[in-house]
Amino acid sequence: MTTTLRPTGPDQYDADSVRSRSYDICVNSRPVGLLRLTVDPQYGPVTGRVTQLVVDERERRRGRGAVAALAAEEVLRDWGCRRVEITVPARAEAALGLVAGLGYRERSRSMIKQLGEEPRLPPGSTDRPMTEAEFPAWVAGGRPKLLRMFADRGVPDSELESRADESNRALLPAGVHTRGAVLRVLVHEGADVGSVWIETARSPRKDTDSYVYEVEVAEQQRGRGHGRSLMLIAERESLAAGARVLGLHVYCANTPALRLYSSLGYSAVEQHFYKPL
Repeated sequence: MTTTLRPTGPDQYDADSVRSRSYDICVNSRPVGLLRLTVDPQYGPVTGRVTQLVVDERERRRGRGAVAALAAEEVLRDWGCRRVEITVPARAEAALGLVAGLGYRERSRSMIKQLGEEPRLPPGSTDRPMTEAEFPAWVAGGRPKLLRMFADRGVPDSELESRADESNRALLPAGVHTRGAVLRVLVHEGADVGSVWIETARSPRKDTDSYVYEVEVAEQQRGRGHGRSLMLIAERESLAAGARVLGLHVYCANTPALRLYSSLGYSAVEQHFYKPL
């Protein structure tokens, strides 16, 4: 039996000119599943994304999904993409096995935690709001990491600076006074040792009502438990804003952060994979 893709309609373009197309997964012209592809709207035309890949239950474990995924890669190559990404639910064992078998590598994870009682900081530690005067230096300090993230996702060098500016304007349009944005500085025994950025009004995930965008410990202060203290601040501030579920995103290469979040009770809900084309 031959597994093929059959378009369900022409290419679609949204208001931002983001390209997408849907396909039936067919066996001898008989539909047995659905596939949807799109160009990643955040990172531009060089990154394609498999946003849906579903095979009918009675047709599973016959290689239909693998063939459809390989065909999707050919479509994305024709679109000019140099990279494909896919997000898999953390408990979808069959799908996780599929992407691993096709050579995808895990890039990062989305994790969440159900919040409980208000946590307390360890002795010697306290925190305060980030000041307006401190904000520009904080943005500048995080810029190299932001630029690397865009570069790793395929954004051309000529667009890196403008993409970073757009990202900052979108998420923190009023700096430290942005509604819902909480920026706190951790102070330990009188010295500033790190900062945390929490969003309590516009979480990017539907399954969370508060979100940690960034946790940063001063390089000379790392390995002393300050990352844990910053996460306790994030949980406290989220609870104060009425949140009950806190989410975050962590890169798999950041092993210390993965261990920290797991030890604090965060669990992975999605795993994000990529593959060069």
